[in-house]
Amino acid sequence: MLYTENIMIYNWHRQHKESLTTGDKAADVVRNGMGSWRFVFLFVLFMLIWAALNAIGPMLHWDPYPFILLNLFLSTLAALQGAILLIAAKRQDAISSAMAKHDYETNIRAKKEIEELMTIHQNQMRMIQTIHDEIIKKKTE
Repeated sequence: MLYTENIMIYNWHRQHKESLTTGDKAADVVRNGMGSWRFVFLFVLFMLIWAALNAIGPMLHWDPYPFILLNLFLSTLAALQGAILLIAAKRQDAISSAMAKHDYETNIRAKKEIEELMTIHQNQMRMIQTIHDEIIKKKTE
């Protein structure tokens, strides 16, 4: 939290980032990695190389057509991706909930400050009116 001229500025994002566990950070990294075009292109490239090496390449074919080992890897990857996406969705819900709570608290603080400023303004207007009335009264005397 920063303090500027008696006004508290609360950085929710910094506090949230500092409170992340290793698992949370890992889920974010994996989600961000698997949810990128780079991952898609690299994955397609990997699949093409695998197929080429096992179908037409001059090397030893460790997974001949119909690529049963590759299917096993893809099924495992799909299962892991599903779990990671659920973890990421759960974390995103928690983040959204915490941000909504923070927004609500910020709105409550802002409302209090506005009400205080309105009270000060009303007091100033009464004082100005009193001074104005005194000036008018002295001019008429």
